Amino acid sequence: MLNDFYKQFKSGTDIRGVAVGGVEGQNVNLTDSVIADMADGFVLWLSKKVNKPADKLKISVGRDSRISGPRITDTVTGRFVRAGAEVVCCGLASTPSMFMTTVDLACDGALQITASHHPFNRNGLKFFTRDGGLEGSDIEAILQYAQDGQHPEQKDCGTKTDYDYMTDYANGLCDKIKREVNADDYDHPLKGFKIVVDAGNGAGGFYADKVLAALGADTEGSRYLEPDGMFPNHVPNPEDAEAMKSICEAVREANADLGVIFDTDVDRGGAVDSKGNEINRNRLVAVAAAIALEGNDGGTIVTDSITSSGLKDFIENDLGGKHYRYRRGYKNVIDKALELNAGGINCPLAIETSGHAAMRENYFLDDGAYLCTKIIIKAAQLRKQGKELDELTAGLREPLESREIRYKITEKDFRACGERIIADLTAYAEAADGWNVADDNREGIRVSFDKDHGDGWFLLRLSVHDPIMPLNIESDSVGGVDIILDSLKEFLQTTKGLEI
Repeated sequence: MLNDFYKQFKSGTDIRGVAVGGVEGQNVNLTDSVIADMADGFVLWLSKKVNKPADKLKISVGRDSRISGPRITDTVTGRFVRAGAEVVCCGLASTPSMFMTTVDLACDGALQITASHHPFNRNGLKFFTRDGGLEGSDIEAILQYAQDGQHPEQKDCGTKTDYDYMTDYANGLCDKIKREVNADDYDHPLKGFKIVVDAGNGAGGFYADKVLAALGADTEGSRYLEPDGMFPNHVPNPEDAEAMKSICEAVREANADLGVIFDTDVDRGGAVDSKGNEINRNRLVAVAAAIALEGNDGGTIVTDSITSSGLKDFIENDLGGKHYRYRRGYKNVIDKALELNAGGINCPLAIETSGHAAMRENYFLDDGAYLCTKIIIKAAQLRKQGKELDELTAGLREPLESREIRYKITEKDFRACGERIIADLTAYAEAADGWNVADDNREGIRVSFDKDHGDGWFLLRLSVHDPIMPLNIESDSVGGVDIILDSLKEFLQTTKGLEI
């Protein structure tokens, strides 16, 4: 069992910690020695996973733009080489590209050094095998090896090779666009398009030059393409309001046909159409679903739990698909889609409103660049028909009001507290007049209301990792959110363990 020190590094299916100083109250815990022990733990875990001795393993290593990335890269590659492994150093890379090295370069395992959209002082380790990203139990096993001081035998046969895999990866996206757009000028299918990119100084700047410009698009007006691990302009996160404002401004200023934005390590993406409409959250799910259901009539789209009622109507009534709401956490959504497909249910897409989108045709890999590539392909196909991208989701009904409140749980056993509150609220809702408990919800409690009681819905759930209960409310009427919140507060004020 992990002790408190090593338990702090487990963040779902990743390892994360503080890698550099500079933030008050956050001491560095991802030291060289700790990282070395984790790297050795991965070698031991991977050796067992693929049934190969450590000195026969091939492992790729990449990183995002964080300032601690080079230090951590040196430490982990040194330990992999020390164990006798063949190490492929990919330098600045996207997280999805590192998974693809297990496909294209036949790597037994891959490591991306990233902490996604988190602040500059944090970093982490994200692992892949050919089967995809690791599960939480795998992370625990790696940390257990580190905690127990277990190390692979030292060998003198390890090697390290630098390889620019991002060029290969970008070329793969280019080839896909060429094939699926099939323009008269085959090698320049995006000629005549103006597309701007906001990479937020993360690892996504390659997309403007190596994909869009290479295919003939005008990318002038793109922003923050240069990697800078201090992230001086805005948080690289498609969910962040300031980040989305930035790409919207870039589209307007450049009079662009489309804008795309990535998070730090490019496993998430978002977009803005020529009219300035954000293709983000529910609208991003709608666009992705419309694309994924082509050729998959009646297919099932798995999403996280906080998607809107209008989105469900769009997927099921406009697109003819099925909507399967599941738990928050991109790995939860992907694993559910894999499970449904294994059970014979046609499920071409797993997508979270955060921007994590995984398509079956792409190994169910959450890849922001791949998602944006699919959107750009669709935009080019629609232009051939004299149509615009926004027509794809014309039937999507958006809520008039929405709000998210995050309540802090004050009890030490926060999970038990949260589960008790959800159980109590479920009983309360089932007895309350005008409260309709959703029968297709699989996380927390979701309740809808008619026009006399707020004209919308709320979802109260327990955070995946933190002592927090997020509350999401949407309404189709002015003032509806407040009506729903006031009704809910009558219950919340009777609870214990919530800071309301």
